[in-house]
Amino acid sequence: MSATPLAKARAKKAQETALPPEAYRQAVDQADLAISITDTKANILFANEAFTRVTGYGKDEIVGKNEAELSNHTTPPELYKTMWTELSAQKPWTGKLLNKRKDGSLYLAELDISPVIDRSGKTTHFVGMHRDITEMHRLERLVRNQKHLIESVVDAAPMAFALLDPTGRVVLDNQEYKKLVTDLRLKEPAHTVLDNLLPTWREILAEHPQDCLLNQREARIDRAAGRPRWLSVTSSIIDMHSDCADSYFCAAGQPGLLVVMTDITNLRDEQERARASALQAVLAEEERTAAIREGLSAAIFRLEEPMNVMLSAISVLQRRDPASAAMLQEALSGSREHLETLRQVIPQSPQEIIVSVNINEILRDVLEVSTPRLLSAGIVVDWQPASTLPPLLGRPLQLRMLFKALVDNAIEAMNIKGWKRRELSLTSALKDDCIVIAVLDSGPGIPHEWRHKAFEPFFTVKGGCGKHIGTGLSRVQQVVADHGGIIDLDESPGGGCAAIVEFRVDGDPI
Repeated sequence: MSATPLAKARAKKAQETALPPEAYRQAVDQADLAISITDTKANILFANEAFTRVTGYGKDEIVGKNEAELSNHTTPPELYKTMWTELSAQKPWTGKLLNKRKDGSLYLAELDISPVIDRSGKTTHFVGMHRDITEMHRLERLVRNQKHLIESVVDAAPMAFALLDPTGRVVLDNQEYKKLVTDLRLKEPAHTVLDNLLPTWREILAEHPQDCLLNQREARIDRAAGRPRWLSVTSSIIDMHSDCADSYFCAAGQPGLLVVMTDITNLRDEQERARASALQAVLAEEERTAAIREGLSAAIFRLEEPMNVMLSAISVLQRRDPASAAMLQEALSGSREHLETLRQVIPQSPQEIIVSVNINEILRDVLEVSTPRLLSAGIVVDWQPASTLPPLLGRPLQLRMLFKALVDNAIEAMNIKGWKRRELSLTSALKDDCIVIAVLDSGPGIPHEWRHKAFEPFFTVKGGCGKHIGTGLSRVQQVVADHGGIIDLDESPGGGCAAIVEFRVDGDPI
């Protein structure tokens, strides 16, 4: 049966495109990869030019010899055993061997050996291809050693390191950083301190990374249990290059942020103790002055009541007894002059500069100053601050006096003879762009009808019916209003009084 025209055409085309055997030999001989062909006993039958360059043996010197001629005899026997097991099973083998050149110098060879199988399924030859990877091995070890050295130095450093990629993900840290994660119970302390110091750092890192640079900025992290931690934070930009294949031709890297955090808690504690002593003296002086101011204001307020009655009486006597009316008018005028003189000597509130304040620090100061009273009254304090809060523009002394008045009222509420449950809860949180502070006590509580009267000037029922309403709440309300906030009194979950103060983060104090 003769072949079809299509089959003839295909055979002709295959004959025209087929490479002659000499082309295959030249391609193998001129390849840059060292290639050798051996028999089944590993005796070398062919070696190309690259093989000569790698081993130093000429073709006439190596052909006919066994591949073992290249071995340095230091390669583990198990490796050879594995190699021959794979080749005997007619499977290719890849591995690394330590070989020796003709001049005795050693080199590390990466080998790929494949069996050549005839039509009957019998192995007739082995084709070996190998590269000298000595320099690559040296560079890999050098990089690995440098990596281990850097990791050892970084892990031994007394400060915490965290490297953030352009998305803010922590890609590298050290042991001190891991300790912070455990001690502070935070997933990423670097994120917390950056949220504290640069609330929009994620957007800044993506668009203007240079604006993320910090130099020994102090960040405070408050904890529900234990003292706050103070960290000195320094950041720098690191040029990071991607290891993806598609970044090979991209010379420019992406900015990463290296955050270095040093624990300065002990130093700040010493500073805080000195500051707390000075603050206690300032608050005591301000309380004394405020008591004088309120006492004189209350006295003037009470004295004005009978004077108003006298003014009404003068109006009546003007028609019936003008002489008596004139005498009363003269006495009334003299009294008003004296009251005005008394009003002039009332101590004025200190004029404070509006600054950026941390409410958690204000609350911590109040607790430290109030500690002696809390201990003497046997009150257990539950302090649950937000880990970080945005700064608030305000007057620090007034804010301290505000929260000290609320804490003092809570202490007075529970410091009743025979009152067993004495617990004070102080919390801060950020809710819907508002800083919310709650002062909760476990005292008798406040009757609902008194909750609004409690803010009236000079209103108090201390010693009246055993219920808790302290003085000074009108002043508290004024300070809250001056800072653009609101205050409310409610019943706490434990049955006592809950004083809730809210400040808008973007609010401006008066």
